[in-house]
Amino acid sequence: MSGEWIEVCAVDEIEEEDVIRFDHGERTFAVYRTDKGHFYASDGYCTHEKFHLSNGLVMGNVIECPKHNGRFDIPTGAAKRAPVCVDLRTYPVKVESDSVFIKID
Repeated sequence: MSGEWIEVCAVDEIEEEDVIRFDHGERTFAVYRTDKGHFYASDGYCTHEKFHLSNGLVMGNVIECPKHNGRFDIPTGAAKRAPVCVDLRTYPVKVESDSVFIKID
């Protein structure tokens, strides 16, 4: 997978079990930090009704959309609870020098 690594934020800008919004160009992403301290990234909008997931609730490895409470698996993007039935696209994440980067194609 080709693409470029884009710096999102400092590691300490995302609390454990939290999500932030990251906009780059015309695209928007959700960047997560799980309760285990792992970082992940996905498309920013819920696949059900295009509501931004940065307003959602992170519970372990799950993000719950604030609009209709649909859930996705954070590491894989898999739809986990109705009304969502389409998976989220996920992106590689790395941490270097206390900064979080995502790889965007």
